[in-house]
Amino acid sequence: MDLYSSADWKTEKHVPVIEVDDIIKAGVKTPITVSVGKEIAHPNKTEHHISWIKLMFWPDDEKYPYQVGLANFDAHGASIKGPDTSGIYSEPNAVFFLKTDKPGKLIATSYCNIHGFWKSEKAVKIE
Repeated sequence: MDLYSSADWKTEKHVPVIEVDDIIKAGVKTPITVSVGKEIAHPNKTEHHISWIKLMFWPDDEKYPYQVGLANFDAHGASIKGPDTSGIYSEPNAVFFLKTDKPGKLIATSYCNIHGFWKSEKAVKIE
């Protein structure tokens, strides 16, 4: 069994979606949006939610990937009154910025408190 599940984000609500151009400019700060539930909304309740999204970049000529960033989503409606009573909910969407002069692969991972770890990848080229 694999630690990370993966699927097409258009049919599976847990898969992190990476949004960035296929070709980015060398050495230019590039925004990369990663979200969960883009096509099919993921529940965001105390009992079922996305806890975090992590983005890594693995240059084609390197042995290991680099962590670009980690976004935690800590508000899921809970309060001292109980589950889903606060009315405060964070959404699993994040914008990371990457500057590189190397082509490689972006790897996004996320964690659902009920359904575990999920992963997606996207290759980027440099111009």
